[in-house]
Amino acid sequence: MVHPNRRTPLTGLLLERIQAKGPLTFAEFLRECLYHPQHGYYTSRVPKTGRRDYFTSPEAGPQFSQLLGWQFREMWEKLGRPERFDLVECGAGNGRLAKDILAWVEREGGEFASALRYTLVETSDLQREQAQENLQSFVGASRFLADLPTEPFSGCLFSNELLDALPMHRVVQREQGLREILVGTRSAGKGLELAEVEGELSALEISQYLEKYGVQLQEGQVAEIGLAALDWLQRTAAVLKKGFLLTVDYGHRARELYGPAHLRGTLLAYRDHRTNEDWLGWPGLQDLTSHVNFTALEEQGKELGLEPLALVTQTQFLLSLGRSSGYLQSLEGGTVAVKKLEQLQQFKQLIHPGGMGETFKVLAQSKGAPGAKLSGLEPL
Repeated sequence: MVHPNRRTPLTGLLLERIQAKGPLTFAEFLRECLYHPQHGYYTSRVPKTGRRDYFTSPEAGPQFSQLLGWQFREMWEKLGRPERFDLVECGAGNGRLAKDILAWVEREGGEFASALRYTLVETSDLQREQAQENLQSFVGASRFLADLPTEPFSGCLFSNELLDALPMHRVVQREQGLREILVGTRSAGKGLELAEVEGELSALEISQYLEKYGVQLQEGQVAEIGLAALDWLQRTAAVLKKGFLLTVDYGHRARELYGPAHLRGTLLAYRDHRTNEDWLGWPGLQDLTSHVNFTALEEQGKELGLEPLALVTQTQFLLSLGRSSGYLQSLEGGTVAVKKLEQLQQFKQLIHPGGMGETFKVLAQSKGAPGAKLSGLEPL
């Protein structure tokens, strides 16, 4: 019997769809769980247990946003200090990060503040409305979109923990060849429940993906294939006329991502501030994520005209920015006040090797800015 607490309104819709049309790919399943208009984890308007089941860098304190702001200003300078600099944040959520960045820019003032135009891209109607409310005082410097801008722009497009939540396929290597892990059904008491089933690959691009990035899976090894991330990158490269692409997320290069440390893949569910592997349970009520293949982003980016600048840990990125901006010196000098100690603890949380600092990576790519060097990518 299916435990009643694992069933949600979305469970019934998924079971009906599978009965009518056959098993879903994991990419289809994840898209429904995360982005269904009424019942998706990120899109539902209904308050629920399990919301905000994760802790992000902006929530550790204002330093992350302030140092990002400093990096964006340097990007503007590297582009020749143009009269207009578009900063496009994808997966902007409720606008918390944008608010802190814009507040820093406003305090700093100067030509960069006049040149900056901030665009928040967020698919969730609810979160987009919340962002508009949170950024009321910055309405002249910001706009809110449900998808990428359609007109080409110069500046920087960045994301923080976006690509890990894009739908991906799952596969397993069997003796007879590569098989795709699908979401089907099985009997449970008097009814049905969601269950994993194996089938033929749903798209030729899946096997081509592994071949392209030199991946050899062991027998029985499970892996995620992020085709949606490459689709997003293609659309991004098309709209970025000149400037930078900055991607902050957790993941690895292909050799490590598909290596011995991840034989079961990297898919995880987050619910009630805990991780679990019951990703078929509580559809729409828990977050589902997998690690990013940074090799794919780098190689695909080259084909799209994006020059890879560097892939560094968040620790290196923030420490290098802190040194270049003078932020670290401000923490070290003068009287040790309570506020300074609090800031120091917040900063340590962002760069701690056993936590956010090494878990998160920062990939910087550029377009039309040959030879550009960014302070956040400098070696320590």
